[in-house]
Amino acid sequence: MNMNDLKNSKAPVSTVTINKNEFDQQTDNIYEAISIAAKRAVQINSEIKKELLEKLEEFATYSDSLEEVFENKEQIEVSKFYEKLPKPHALAVEEWLHEKIYHRNTDKEAK
Repeated sequence: MNMNDLKNSKAPVSTVTINKNEFDQQTDNIYEAISIAAKRAVQINSEIKKELLEKLEEFATYSDSLEEVFENKEQIEVSKFYEKLPKPHALAVEEWLHEKIYHRNTDKEAK
């Protein structure tokens, strides 16, 4: 997931109600569906955090005397952009509902 994917995401920024039957349609098990989406949300959060830190590092200026990092205008703008994005769980649910998350049940495959 990159910044363009985040900008173009149609995931809601606020809380929305989702039809349970639509959410668990792929697995026929609501708990399995939630588990898959939750694992994807953790992955998305990690990707966003890594990307944000890389962007902020580009604009960091270091002071030799205080060994302190000062935020500048660009860093603040980047941070504001990421703050306005949908939350990782909303992005994961959006991916799940549009069948963009690959999943398989190894227990069922073994039988």
